Amino acid sequence: LYIYINIFCLSCCFSSDSSSIHSSCKLGRQFQLNALHMPGDVTLGGLFEVHFTSVFPELIFTSEPTKISCQGFDPLGFRHAMTMAFAIHEINKNPNLLPNLTLGYSLYDNCATLVIGFSAAMSLFNGQDEEFMLQENCSGRPPVLGIVGDPFSTFTIAASDVISLFRLPIVSYYATCLCLSDRKRFPSFFRTIPSDAFQVHAMLQILKHFSWTWVGLLFSDDDYGHHVAQSFQSELHHSVGGCLAYLEMLPWGDNPVELKRIVGLMKKSTARVVIVFAHQIHMIHLLEEVVNQNVTGLQWMASEAWTSANVFETPRFMPYLGGTLGIAIRRGEISGLRDFLLRIRPHDKNDNENSMVKQFWEHTFQCRFAPPPAEWMEAGGALCSGEEDLQTVETTFLDVSNLRPEYNIYKAVYALVYALDQMLRCEPGRGPFSEHSCASLQQLEPWQLIHYLEKVNFTTSFGDQVSFDKNGDALPIYDVMNWVWLPGKIEVQNVGFFKKTTLNDEELVIDEDKIFWNFDKVPRSVCSESCPPGTRMVRRKGQPLCCFDCVPCSEGKITNQTDSIECLSCPEDFWSSKQNDLCVPKKIEFLSYNDPLGICLTTASLLGTFICSIVFAIFIYHRSTPVVRANNSELSFLILVSLKLCFLCSLLFIGQPQLWTCQLRHAVFGISFVLCVSCILVKTMVVLAVFSSSKPGGGSKLKWFGSVQQRGTVLALTCVQAVVCTVWIISASPTPHANTRYHNDKIIYECVVGSTAGFAVLLGYISLLAIISFLLAFLARNLPDNFNEAKFITFSMLIFCAVWVAFVPAYVNSPGKYADAVEVFAILASSFGLLVALFGPKCYIILLKPEKNTRKAIMGRDIKR
Repeated sequence: LYIYINIFCLSCCFSSDSSSIHSSCKLGRQFQLNALHMPGDVTLGGLFEVHFTSVFPELIFTSEPTKISCQGFDPLGFRHAMTMAFAIHEINKNPNLLPNLTLGYSLYDNCATLVIGFSAAMSLFNGQDEEFMLQENCSGRPPVLGIVGDPFSTFTIAASDVISLFRLPIVSYYATCLCLSDRKRFPSFFRTIPSDAFQVHAMLQILKHFSWTWVGLLFSDDDYGHHVAQSFQSELHHSVGGCLAYLEMLPWGDNPVELKRIVGLMKKSTARVVIVFAHQIHMIHLLEEVVNQNVTGLQWMASEAWTSANVFETPRFMPYLGGTLGIAIRRGEISGLRDFLLRIRPHDKNDNENSMVKQFWEHTFQCRFAPPPAEWMEAGGALCSGEEDLQTVETTFLDVSNLRPEYNIYKAVYALVYALDQMLRCEPGRGPFSEHSCASLQQLEPWQLIHYLEKVNFTTSFGDQVSFDKNGDALPIYDVMNWVWLPGKIEVQNVGFFKKTTLNDEELVIDEDKIFWNFDKVPRSVCSESCPPGTRMVRRKGQPLCCFDCVPCSEGKITNQTDSIECLSCPEDFWSSKQNDLCVPKKIEFLSYNDPLGICLTTASLLGTFICSIVFAIFIYHRSTPVVRANNSELSFLILVSLKLCFLCSLLFIGQPQLWTCQLRHAVFGISFVLCVSCILVKTMVVLAVFSSSKPGGGSKLKWFGSVQQRGTVLALTCVQAVVCTVWIISASPTPHANTRYHNDKIIYECVVGSTAGFAVLLGYISLLAIISFLLAFLARNLPDNFNEAKFITFSMLIFCAVWVAFVPAYVNSPGKYADAVEVFAILASSFGLLVALFGPKCYIILLKPEKNTRKAIMGRDIKR
């Protein structure tokens, strides 16, 4: 369409006069456009939307001017045009800007129609003179030095594609399309409104501020809508981590079927936030369908194109649009504008030069200038005198409390003027052009003004800085607006701002206390609630990235952030907490003095040691009695000492394993038990030897079982165990070990035996001595009571062997500290068994039956038998 329009207009705008052979140029076709002109030494052009639509006649190639009929007068659009006129009047009065030079203007109405807007731009670029003479060197300045406008991105793109070829500067106050930042395609385009890229950033930051990640997007079917939708969609997930629940294009005009489908989709969707990048005309049709289907409970977000539109501030839309958040062009204050607007009067000039003012007057006072249409007079319509008083009518035209597009227009005019002023202040020989030359107003090239426009930097009376970046975009800033539902009306209030600083940082400030919500609280719009620490996200198959399930981390893994994709493994000595959100040190487990089991075993060990000490004291006290002296009292004392060592060695198995306790526990245990069992073995052998010596010819056997031989035998048998323990500790010493095999969340401190063979030899040697003692005692069980301890030794060895036979499977199948507990229990059980079986009967006689503790009693029993 752009190419067609460009070719058509360029081909029909000019025709060469054949009779003068390149001496003059004529307009091939002239458009009668709504316009407002003021002559000056130099002229600035302006393009505005003063009417909503137009009726454009069929194009025919004739020399007659084409009459265009525009309909639907827009007072706010006219105020935009008058703001430019006011700025130029203000500049003409300012002695510090363009001294001795008068600015003029040519303002055109684009009638919200692409062809008319493009034709108006070409009229500004070419001029409206029907014929002008060509100079030999084609020197001279263009009819206008710069153009302010057009408000529509599509119209601006069409005009800039042609005008940029000649480097005529265009400063738009309302065209936001990101594509216009393409400096290669539009080298002479500037704007005082932020581009859609910044508008998208503003929307995304608001979404991020309120944690809205599940949204619907609606956009208009034009350049503005397509570019902004593409930009928003590409940055939504990267910037906010959000997703689109739906993406729909709003049709032009009233399309009930399509609108019904779109609103139905919005109604079914779980997304509570709806973002709309569209113009008022799209929103009007959409909201009509929203009201028809009664779609409530939505949080609307408005683009700058319709945030401040008064047409929606009606009771009919209140239940639906209350609480709407949007971004709006920066509001500014223009001192003196209202007084200037009040002084507007229609003039008796050419209709085309003053048509916009007359149309405004007729619209405001509902009258017609002479000669009026016949049907107007027949209907009793009033005639306009031109002297009506604007203060007597109520019109939004005079409301200057919320100047937004007007403020951008004001800045655009001043940007062009400051650039022109700097250009005219250039000192010859110090200029920026070739050979340090300066530009001349009489022979001005448009690109020379662009050079200065790129370097413009000034501050408005409202305090805003105006400058352009390398893409022609001004320093961007938006106001954040909120639609407040008040009794009978909706009021759009400012609740914050979003701007880019000179350091290229973005800043969002929102006063949440001022925000009106159409809900009980701040709405939430998420496809899936955030996964808390301790869980990870698992994407739902076939659904957007924002839709996921939260799966708890497996044991030993954690996440300490929300919405984690993977769980992290804890270090070796750490384990996950119950919530899987923190790595905590693993529990340390060993047979402790503090836990109940350790306390019980410690108590039993100390009790056994105490009993041994009591028995030892009893035997010392009664050492001269027959019961104590019978069968080598020295061995009895040695057995008591070894049992005491057995009881005490069990304490080495309790407490956190250390290297020295691991090395000593089995060595002390093995040597103590071998000492005890070897004493019992020698006692048993002595009993058998004494019985054998009482028989004829058996006296010679006693010489082998004297006190020296008994001590030597016990020492020799014990030394064997000592050697075994020494070799074991030297070759493969038991060491403390942190075991995690049994429980992942625990560190079980235990002693590893180092050499299983060494441990087996130690236990095997004890078992061998115990079995020999048991067999010998069993053989001597029926000897006379006077000499016989064999039956008690038999019983004690039976207990000992039973305990240690049961120990092996229990020890092998007991994990962690319970293995130590089993070994301690075996030590204590066998020790108590030996203590009770061997010394219980003797203590009974000593303490309770002292009459039997006499040699006579013992010998008397023997005689009876």
